[in-house]
Amino acid sequence: MNEIEVLEISREAVFTLLKVVSPILLVALAIGLIIGIFQALTQIQEMTLAFVPKILGVFIALILLFPFMLSQMQKLSETLFDKIVSGG
Repeated sequence: MNEIEVLEISREAVFTLLKVVSPILLVALAIGLIIGIFQALTQIQEMTLAFVPKILGVFIALILLFPFMLSQMQKLSETLFDKIVSGG
């Protein structure tokens, strides 16, 4: 295995990581932004107010997006296993 193949595998792994994690992070970011605006408008400065909606939103997003995330990870794994079996 040469350096180009290692860089290609690393690039694929990082790109897959971004595709899998980005939707969950965007959901958490959107919920945090909405809660932050709500807190600023109502002047409620409770630190724990953002945790419950964020946790619920992330869990719901995980349940809904799990098939997509699993398929992306499967594609990467199959590609890596094929390269291992073929010897590079």
